[in-house]
Amino acid sequence: MTRSNHPVLPAAFADDPSFATWAAGYGVICHAPLTVERIAELLGRHAQDPARQRAWLERLIAADRLSCMGMWLVAHMTYTRRVRLDGAPLTAADFKPNPEGHTGGALNMVPAYAGYLAANAMSELTRSWLMGQGHCVAAIDALNLLVDNMGPAHSARYALDDAGLTRLVNDFYRCTVDPDGYPASPLGSHVNAHTAGGTGEGGYLGFAGLQYVHMPLPGQHLVAFLSDGAFEEQRGSDWASRWWRAEDSGPVVPVMIANGRRIDQRTTMSQSGGTDWFEDHLVLNGFAPLTIDGRDPAAFVWAILTAEEELADQAEQIHAGHGRYPLRLPYVIAETVKGFGFPGAGTNAAHNLPLGGNPSADALARAAFNEGARALHVPEDALRAAIAVLNNHAESGRVRERHHPLGDPQPDLPILPVLPDWHLGEAVSPMAAIDEAFVALVDANPGLRVRVGNPDEMRSNRLNRTLDRLQHRVTEPEDGVAEALDGAVITALNEEAVVSAALANKQGLNLVASYEAFAIKMLGAMRQEIIFARHCREANRLPGWLSMPVLASSHTWENGKNEQSHQDPTLCEAWLGEMDDVAPTLFPVDAPSAVAALLELYASRGRIAVMVVPKNPVPVTLNTEQATRLAEDGLLCLHEAESPRLQLFAVGAYQLVEMEQAHARLTHAGIATSLFVIQAPGKLREARDEGEAAAVLSQCRLSTLVPEVPARVFLAHCRPEPLAGVLRPLDTGIPSRFLGYRNRGGTLDTFGMLFANRATWAHVLEAASEVAGLDLNALLSTAERDALAGEGDPEVLRLS
Repeated sequence: MTRSNHPVLPAAFADDPSFATWAAGYGVICHAPLTVERIAELLGRHAQDPARQRAWLERLIAADRLSCMGMWLVAHMTYTRRVRLDGAPLTAADFKPNPEGHTGGALNMVPAYAGYLAANAMSELTRSWLMGQGHCVAAIDALNLLVDNMGPAHSARYALDDAGLTRLVNDFYRCTVDPDGYPASPLGSHVNAHTAGGTGEGGYLGFAGLQYVHMPLPGQHLVAFLSDGAFEEQRGSDWASRWWRAEDSGPVVPVMIANGRRIDQRTTMSQSGGTDWFEDHLVLNGFAPLTIDGRDPAAFVWAILTAEEELADQAEQIHAGHGRYPLRLPYVIAETVKGFGFPGAGTNAAHNLPLGGNPSADALARAAFNEGARALHVPEDALRAAIAVLNNHAESGRVRERHHPLGDPQPDLPILPVLPDWHLGEAVSPMAAIDEAFVALVDANPGLRVRVGNPDEMRSNRLNRTLDRLQHRVTEPEDGVAEALDGAVITALNEEAVVSAALANKQGLNLVASYEAFAIKMLGAMRQEIIFARHCREANRLPGWLSMPVLASSHTWENGKNEQSHQDPTLCEAWLGEMDDVAPTLFPVDAPSAVAALLELYASRGRIAVMVVPKNPVPVTLNTEQATRLAEDGLLCLHEAESPRLQLFAVGAYQLVEMEQAHARLTHAGIATSLFVIQAPGKLREARDEGEAAAVLSQCRLSTLVPEVPARVFLAHCRPEPLAGVLRPLDTGIPSRFLGYRNRGGTLDTFGMLFANRATWAHVLEAASEVAGLDLNALLSTAERDALAGEGDPEVLRLS
């Protein structure tokens, strides 16, 4: 785009001094002729009244000055340990000996965020924002300080004066730890819980592009800042226009900051034809691209307001019967160079340290910094005047940006259905029981928007009623299939995309179901959410969104027919490593325990649970009262013996079936044995901090529930090694054995999987004989012992 500080003014504004002042630009901000034309057209549409027109132009002028000073402060955050608001040159002693910054991306985000602030001021509407490139947080924190849009931790430390700004730059990448083990600085290298208005860390690139379209409710507006680098990271953002519906979503404006570079090379998009190629790609995928000058805050203003207007026009046409979904979702492409506004722009070095030298020791780098800072500096009186113009919240009656609608969602806790009754011993699919309970939950809470994330095969996973009630969301429903334009089931063979649909719906009710083996692909998206939720708790900013389950079914022990690629408990093992107060891992053993665990989760906030749930029928073992206690304690003694010689622990439904058989053999042999069900292993772990301590059983409570005995055997759904670490509080020197998945599999049925992994009831007895000194000959027949030894027919161990 051609840029000039002396643009030709449109005829309608040829004699308007305010327009001429804005069009002349300021500092490094120049306005391209196309942007000038677009702003003139925007004013003609929305600000015909002269007073309103002057007010809008004043805000555009203010945005130029705010952008310059925002970039000035970002550069200082990277390089300096002293700030002078008067703009005087800095000396060697004023610079950090070890600068850090992600500077280029942050510099690019400054005009974007300044344009967002100006658009809000001009339209007198506070939009929500989301930033996928969380490492660009310096732009957000810098501008939030300048306009006094800080959260409590920042406002207590920083202010718009030399002392406050100096403290800010010294806190940036401070990397010191306080005595409690937490970062001493409230600033982070990415968006954190102290970033005013921040909704996610943005450390896992690409997920914002999958989530933004599912976030706002009707009446809420969202601007989503994305990046061309992140576009490569997660596929699936191309489908956003297929999911958006005016009936249940507010307007969304995706804005890609296209600077053409990753860390040390050009982006794939840049190598493939740049934004021209991307425009064609967007058109092919149902979007309406709007390409703008990404170096100009006014261009972002025009894009945000124009995109919303175009989206509203299309929605109105559909409502009037003159259009159809999918509509062409406007998508803004902001062309820029990495690190615009400062020396080193457009180079690989711009990603982090654009000067190529350290100003604290390099005179040339120091001179370059001072020269670059001088070009960006805005006198303090002009800066404060610009800030005052943009901060029109009181006069317009709108909330500050730190309180935007999606920043702190607080939906009402749902009304929970009553637990149904099942007959003990009856074979019931736990997934089918969850299906019934979830439909009842949806029906009881019509005010909560529902999203079900589904990679495929809902019916195979026994969620038939959920699918029939909510239906796949499609743009052309097929007859005889559970599909609808307004369906709440987001289905795509892309685990990251569908889990993101549920994670994004933080004002509603969510469920995700997947094959266990492939749910591991959801881990990054899930982990980003619970990390941020936990940091919010630590910052006394309690997350208010409703907890949600990720159901891992068609799982390792019931998916033998599909080879070992489909036999993978890695997700539950990884989730066991996360903090149990926000990331419980649950192994319900039957229908009552599955439903009780589900409803207990929905009665809480800010948690994501991995629930490993069988889809095939298993015996109902627990009554309602036992299932409720199991959900509360995570542990239940199913068969308690007097003065037991041995304790058995089952983690998983098929594991309980095997343990029941082992218990029966031991009891028949006169060996006093207690049998426990562990549904939530994380509740039994040693708490790693105060937050987790509130979610786990105290040692006193655990020792009461599980008294000391001579020996213990554990049978796990997952690999035994990670479970043994989690259950270390039960490892008190008592001889113990842990059995579970041993990475054996193939085209096998459930029994074949159990035998291949040495996890049948007979293998439990073999382990019990070793730790408790039992006579295995008294517990197993010769044929059964031969099968264990690999010398007989395994079928003699199969349970009928």
